[in-house]
Amino acid sequence: MIKGLNELSRKMKELEKAIAALDGEIGTVNFDPNDPQSIEVAIQKMEEAVDERVGDYSRNDMIEGIVSEVKERYRQAILERASEARSKQEDEE
Repeated sequence: MIKGLNELSRKMKELEKAIAALDGEIGTVNFDPNDPQSIEVAIQKMEEAVDERVGDYSRNDMIEGIVSEVKERYRQAILERASEARSKQEDEE
């Protein structure tokens, strides 16, 4: 029982540290909104930046889901910005 509580306590502390590490700006990526490969590279760089922030804590099963959700949110944000940029370019033409 104590071992289980110690493990849970460790995981909770790691979760707290990981959430703190993910708070705020993760990084900046640049991409060509008309180049799917450029967009994909930006997404990969963002995912690497998230992984760097959480470091060793990523093996904590309590953190895995949060990391996946953060990555998906940033992925969607990059895709939306690319789409908006393309639409703006089309409107200007």
